[in-house]
Amino acid sequence: MLNILNHEMFIIIVRLSLIVLLSGLIGFEREFKNHPAGLRTHILVGVGACLLMLLSLFGFEDFINSHLQTTRYDPSRIPSYVVSGIGFLGAGTILIHGGVTVKGLTTAASIWTVAGLGLVVGVGMYFEAVLATIIIITTLLFLDKLETKLESLFKKSDASQKNYLISIIINREKDNLARINQLLLDKKIEVQKFNMENNDWDDSVVKYTFKVKTPHTISHIELMENLQGLNNIQKVQVESQA
Repeated sequence: MLNILNHEMFIIIVRLSLIVLLSGLIGFEREFKNHPAGLRTHILVGVGACLLMLLSLFGFEDFINSHLQTTRYDPSRIPSYVVSGIGFLGAGTILIHGGVTVKGLTTAASIWTVAGLGLVVGVGMYFEAVLATIIIITTLLFLDKLETKLESLFKKSDASQKNYLISIIINREKDNLARINQLLLDKKIEVQKFNMENNDWDDSVVKYTFKVKTPHTISHIELMENLQGLNNIQKVQVESQA
């Protein structure tokens, strides 16, 4: 009877489990410091990279043993081309809002990892593909709730404050940024991130994007009205952040 859990499969289990632990530790550190790529993203990228390395180590043994005279064809080059090419597809899922917030990293990582799964299944490494799929699905389905719990336990969240993303299109004048900053200071609004974008088709205006933390007493409408009261404002958008 075939020994299902042979030495090679034991090595694969150990390596995939270890990369989940190591990449998860790094991802948690990034999550704790409020970086866009957090726990799930790091685990998915780590598992995908490990999976492709396992493919290179174990996926071509039968082919090499049965084609000992072949010297000009190396099938292990295929993963490198796929890994490079799939990055363009994953990048299409990443959205940068105003230069201060990033969304879609987990989706991009999952697309990249699924490309690795396709290579593994194509070469006949069914056990490895099933094991990695279980890890990936578990990461996507259950670690989202874990991230929320960890955030509530470890992040210093202040219930008396709110987070907003503010986008302002304003006429280009020397003192505009200083007046906006002064308004935020007067309202005791903390600026966490800031970005400025030039308008390619209209040099007379500029776009400022602020990620801010406001006192709980300042409402969404009040913040909008205060900003609209500034001179030379063309457009104001205020978006509540989780």
